[in-house]
Amino acid sequence: MATEGGGKEMNEIKTQFTTREGLYKLLPHSEYSRPNRVPFSSQGSNPVRVSFVNLNDQSGNGDRLCFNVGRELYFYIYKGVRKAADLSKPIDKRIYKGTQPTCHDFNHLTATAESVSLLVGFSAGQVQLIDPIKKETSKLFNEETSCQHLRKVEWKERQKEGRRSSEEALVTVRRLIDKSRVTCVRWVPGSESLFLVAHSSGNMYLYNVEHACGTTAPHYQLLKQGESFAVHTCKSKSTRNPLLKWTVGEGALNEFAFSPDGKFLACVSQDGFLRVFNFDSVELHGTMKSYFGGLLCVCWSPDGKYIVTGGEDDLVTVWSFGDRRVIARGHGHKSWVSVVAFDPYTTSVEESDPLELSGSDEDFQDLLHFGRDRANSTQSRPSKRNSTESRPVSVTYRFGSVGQDTQLCLWDLTEDILFPHQPLSRARTHTNVMNATSPPVGSAGNSVSTPGSAAPPPLPRSNSLPHSAVSGAGSKSSVADGAVASGVSKFATLSLHERKDRHHEKDHKRNHSMGHISSKSSDKLNLVTKARTDPAKTLGTALCPRMEDVPLLEPLVCKKIAHERLTVLIFLEDCIVTACQEGFICTWGRPGKVGLLSSQNQASSPGGTAV
Repeated sequence: MATEGGGKEMNEIKTQFTTREGLYKLLPHSEYSRPNRVPFSSQGSNPVRVSFVNLNDQSGNGDRLCFNVGRELYFYIYKGVRKAADLSKPIDKRIYKGTQPTCHDFNHLTATAESVSLLVGFSAGQVQLIDPIKKETSKLFNEETSCQHLRKVEWKERQKEGRRSSEEALVTVRRLIDKSRVTCVRWVPGSESLFLVAHSSGNMYLYNVEHACGTTAPHYQLLKQGESFAVHTCKSKSTRNPLLKWTVGEGALNEFAFSPDGKFLACVSQDGFLRVFNFDSVELHGTMKSYFGGLLCVCWSPDGKYIVTGGEDDLVTVWSFGDRRVIARGHGHKSWVSVVAFDPYTTSVEESDPLELSGSDEDFQDLLHFGRDRANSTQSRPSKRNSTESRPVSVTYRFGSVGQDTQLCLWDLTEDILFPHQPLSRARTHTNVMNATSPPVGSAGNSVSTPGSAAPPPLPRSNSLPHSAVSGAGSKSSVADGAVASGVSKFATLSLHERKDRHHEKDHKRNHSMGHISSKSSDKLNLVTKARTDPAKTLGTALCPRMEDVPLLEPLVCKKIAHERLTVLIFLEDCIVTACQEGFICTWGRPGKVGLLSSQNQASSPGGTAV
């Protein structure tokens, strides 16, 4: 597989890699794909996406996997590192005509062994709510049908021309809310019925599954407007979808991610901006500009203190939520970065010599305990104290990225990057399982509360985006978290009181703008002052520091792992899941987590029936 220049090593597909914690190994028999295992011709297709859900059953095998390939959507039992994949028996398989699935998301709050709610966004703009266990399609959103009765003469003429069957009504399908491609769909954390949808038009819409979309184009009234964004409510006599319409930046809105506590929303757009909003009060918390080009992906650290983005500048950028500034960039990819994700299970613990420490016991407010028991552990920001009984510790964050260059990169955010003015001490480095659900400690002197400080964040399960989880199937015991911030709370259509107290645990996208889609009646409300920021004017400012002004990270691991561009990176407890545009979903066993497969499982997996 050598290149023309003889660079065989650079073009070789890797099946394993080593980090300080040990060897990660590709498990060929845990590979998921279409049943015939034939590589998918991805030209003109939307990115392959993967979503996970746990059904909270008692069998210990409750993980389910959903992925899209071209016009197809599959739903499988996910056996992980334990057993080989059986592609001959998908729980559900769907093939769509005239449109392609682009993204999907499970509602972890309501998932049971008998039923699960799955949202699917499509290239034509519609959103479908399905139950792949019951194999039902519950509702369609942004796909309204109108029934136009024809005159008898017109019907006969159409029937003669072969354009009509025996019906007397001409049924047309219209997408009255937004005609552009769905780029991201997510359930609102803590809600059983609210979900948010982003489009390549640059708009986001808040829906309620219990409400209809209506048969006429929605009329909007302005709720709040700020720099480069505006939020409208749907003006209607009766409650209908969408409840809210967000217009954010310029060009496609490529991805959004909720903070671990669900209170903040990070959005990345084709205009190159990261924008972080308080979701309830619809207030802009902070912004960041890419070095150049659009931003394609975004994720939060498990404690909500940091946000990482990636995009067309081939960089990963680390942004501090509390300080509202770029603290580091990472250069390892040779093309656009399509997915970034934090690893909530791996961290390095640095134990310093107590004799070198200074400070008081009051400076040490929280102690880190690492282990599998999340309920009994507490995560804190790195700190020091005088003690001879236990050594102070600090956290090093691990995150990963995949891109168009078919490379997987792993990165470590270390103490010298997070706290550049704090003197480093001699340390011993160990690797442990990190408790992603523990509440963080807000940084001292920070006037802004850190997301995740109020409640334990749930585990990332879908492209490493946070979701709500339940401690038991059908849990309904928690009540609304009180008043939603003013400005939104007065609109009863939001129904944000449904959001739960969470005391339980548990592409290279070429997204060019398709323009602003709106009804004529609301055009004058959409005259948002969008920031046409000159890149030359932002470079060197706090929005976009120069390369020499911030630390430059080097990847801990940088390996070519696929033939086609990578579109998925998900960190699970016992493995890492990646996927490429050919439609292959790969499982990489973590060090010490790969069990011995039986001789039956080591045999070739059944190929199944060709699609």
